[in-house]
Amino acid sequence: MIKPHGSDTLNPLFVQDSNKRDELLKEAASLPSIVISSQAAANAVMLGSGYFNPLKGYMNLSDSIKVAEKMYTADGIFFPVPVLNLLKNVDDIKGKERIALKDPNVDGNPIIAIQTVKAIEELSDTDKKMIGDKVYGTDDKEHPGLAIWESLGNFMVSGPIEVLNFSYFETEFPETFRTAYQIREEIEKAGWEKVVAFQTRNPMHRAHEELCKMAKDGVNADGILIHMLLGKLKKGDIPAPVRDASIRKMVDLYFPPNTVMITGYGFDMLYAGPREAVLHALFRQNSGCTHLIVGRDHAGVGSYYGPFDAQKIFDDEVPADALEIEIFKADHTAWSKKLNKVIMMNSVDDHGRDDWVFLSGTKVRELLANGEKLPVEFSRPEVAEILGEFYRSEAGK
Repeated sequence: MIKPHGSDTLNPLFVQDSNKRDELLKEAASLPSIVISSQAAANAVMLGSGYFNPLKGYMNLSDSIKVAEKMYTADGIFFPVPVLNLLKNVDDIKGKERIALKDPNVDGNPIIAIQTVKAIEELSDTDKKMIGDKVYGTDDKEHPGLAIWESLGNFMVSGPIEVLNFSYFETEFPETFRTAYQIREEIEKAGWEKVVAFQTRNPMHRAHEELCKMAKDGVNADGILIHMLLGKLKKGDIPAPVRDASIRKMVDLYFPPNTVMITGYGFDMLYAGPREAVLHALFRQNSGCTHLIVGRDHAGVGSYYGPFDAQKIFDDEVPADALEIEIFKADHTAWSKKLNKVIMMNSVDDHGRDDWVFLSGTKVRELLANGEKLPVEFSRPEVAEILGEFYRSEAGK
């Protein structure tokens, strides 16, 4: 199986021993505590899950600046985005060596992790803007990821953490949420050597289905990991339970048995386009995957990024030895009326716009909300029914 990023074995920060966790929870009761941001809590989940291997905790200012500028920490660890615990107020934790981190996303704000504080540094407005510009590729505050970044505090609390739970992800998505080490175990149990990963924050339509099959065949993979984001999204995105149900229905009916693993991970979407595509590759390598599908507008939003910027970054900015995972570069896929099947659009040169079945996101939502059927060339009818039920219920609210 492919090695994790940055180490010979995966080193998740979740405290596996239940007795040790109980001891830490008792300690946490006596520690100064603070409610962290949703993004910091998601980072804790990813650190605990092993997805952010080989990091041991939240980055400091020096590492954050170097990662933003060069995608390397001061110690030479390749990483595409800063992993931070930013706070607006640190009065209650100044001078403290250990602090308890409270989860903002669960009622009662339970302790999600304990952090050993190495430094508390104030991020200047200049540095904050630079990091935002580098990671998100824009200074437009309408960008949903940058808007969240701007809303976070400027106090950077760095240091290693011990993760005590996986927030709401295990309880709300028990059939889907998996850590990187659990996925590695499942891949090993299945006997898969070559695994292609598909990242999604959306339901999967015919084009996505066929793209997964094309990639599997193209790299001669043993199986496909469909890996969906379960954390916070922007307004208008389809909730995780609806996506989960539609994807499971599609796989059950239209993929050969024992060729697909359906899983999810606990992270808040950054919408950072190219930088987030590299992050996706890193934590799929940590999950044991050998290939990641990167298509048009991967991890993008609006028109902030070029259609293939998420592919170009691997050629232009990611050093060849930075990651072991390979990228399966995909063009936009759509139903060809001429060939009567889904193909990559760049594979033919005799098609005009009228030879493809296209539907905008707005048109899809409009059809579903009105109880109208999506074209079978665009969506499997069983998937469309699940999505239609959701949109009709939303319209009735």
